[in-house]
Formats: sequence, structure tokens, C-alpha cells
Amino acid sequence: MINQALTIGRLASLAGVNVETIRYYQRRDLLPEPKKPLGSVRHYRESDVSRIHFIKSAQRLGFTLEEVALLLKQEDGTHCVEARKIAEQKLASVREKLADLKSIETTLAELVNKCDTSGGSICCPLINSLQHAPDPMS
Repeated sequence: MINQALTIGRLASLAGVNVETIRYYQRRDLLPEPKKPLGSVRHYRESDVSRIHFIKSAQRLGFTLEEVALLLKQEDGTHCVEARKIAEQKLASVREKLADLKSIETTLAELVNKCDTSGGSICCPLINSLQHAPDPMS
């Protein structure tokens, strides 16, 4: 591949994304928009493919685009401490969500078990429990 010779369509194809995704990343300042030569089309570089792969990989790990932008500011590799802080915050958030999910799983398992052991009662234990549960928003 020749450096600086990719059209937006070719870039999208190589990066495995839609052209609109590239434009969106440009609007979010995650991907630079190359200058458009008079009467021609913009040309992208191979490094832009890598940058899009970085963004998509970070998203798969749960990073928001705002967090990805912060990580991209550290991309020269000399700011490992800052990048680590961002990752530690994400890890703490993931662990918090896992704890919440575990609590939800336990509660739902108990409610399902009550349904199994209700023995044909007229009132469904699951529905009854949800109707009488305190409002989590208050």
C-alpha cells in the first residue's frame, strides 16, 4: 500500500467500518481530516487505518469516545501513567457494574425460585414482589 493514497471508501473497507463512521470520528476530532486538493478527493494514510482499529478496540473494552479521545492524546507512548489512570477508572467502573449485575442475578434467581415453589398460589410471587418493592429512584 502506498502511503497517503487511500480514498475514504478504501479506508473504510480496510478498517472494517462504514464511511459515515469515519466522518463521525472526524467530527469528534478522533481522526484528522486530510486537506482536499482542488478538484480532487481527500487521501488518507495507512496510519489512519491503525487509528480506527485503535478506536474500535478501545470501544470493545468499554471505553467511551470521550475516553478514547483522552487515550489518543497519550498515543506517543510516553504518557503511560496517564493512560493507566484512565484504564484504572474504566476497570473500577466495570467492577462496579459487575457487582450490580451479580446483585440483580441473585435477586432474579430468588424470585424465579419463589415462582417454582409457590405451589399454585393465586398471586405470582415474582409479580407480587415487584409490585411491592421500594422505588429504587426515590
